[in-house]
Amino acid sequence: MIEAKELTKSFGQTKAVRNVSFNVETGDILGFLGPNGAGKSTTMRMLTGYIAPDSGDAFIDSKSVTENPIEVKSQIGYLSEISPLYSEMTVTEFLNFCCEIRGFSGRKKISMTEKAIEKCFLSQAKHQQINTLSKGYRQRVSFAQSIIHDPKYLILDEPTDGLDPNQKQEVREMIKSMSREKAIILSTHILDEAAAICNRAIIISNGEIIADDTPRGLLEKDPDFGSYDIETDFIKDINHFKSSLNKIQIIDKIEIKKNSEKNDNSWIKIFFSKTSSFSTSEIILELEKIFSNSSLKLKSISRDKGDLTKVFRILTSN
Repeated sequence: MIEAKELTKSFGQTKAVRNVSFNVETGDILGFLGPNGAGKSTTMRMLTGYIAPDSGDAFIDSKSVTENPIEVKSQIGYLSEISPLYSEMTVTEFLNFCCEIRGFSGRKKISMTEKAIEKCFLSQAKHQQINTLSKGYRQRVSFAQSIIHDPKYLILDEPTDGLDPNQKQEVREMIKSMSREKAIILSTHILDEAAAICNRAIIISNGEIIADDTPRGLLEKDPDFGSYDIETDFIKDINHFKSSLNKIQIIDKIEIKKNSEKNDNSWIKIFFSKTSSFSTSEIILELEKIFSNSSLKLKSISRDKGDLTKVFRILTSN
């Protein structure tokens, strides 16, 4: 287990991290989210022992990062925000070097390097000098060094930065496959990425944790989550139409999103009571009945699944 316990860090007069505490267990992929300057990278650097906290501590497998830094670091794979690479080395030379400084040699070193190259899709570039690689390939090399020793714990700062959509998907699948045996923390600015691969997400702002939930739980914080969006003909008598809808007792609120004579359509957003026991199919059936008894044509209907970007902006705004 990875544990952050009341981690606090200041840089001069700026308090970058304030009493941050959380746990991550084997099998978890924790998305660490927040705006620029929120304290994400500082927290991750304290977890890895890269910088020391002013107060609090971090524990890896119940061992203190501050008291047992060498032992703890041997169990961590760390991809930093800006990964230092020796540009004059080839990919294979650099990964062999990473094995050597971790104490591996001989056949074991060769085997570990080959596995990392294969896992990170670097076979075509393994004999190239790092300074000739694209940003995406350099990011893969950085990722390879973080997993080369098969660590129990992975702390990844923007692991898919610089990758094209296909490469991002490959890395996401790789992270998910590794999570069965590892505890993983990853920071990202890509909110869809957190929703796609993380089973839990923390949002940090101004150095403090302001949300800790599943991606689904965060989506439910969207004020529009669960409402129904309807496209229909232009509504001439809005009040009459609303009174027809209000006959459904479980409707909580109705919004006419757009109703202009310059457009042939109207868009309606309907919120249903959260205490309602009606299923989605039952609600849609009731709405279809209302439209079948009116002169309006029901053109489309969909349920709002929430917007993680909107939730993020709501939670991190002042």
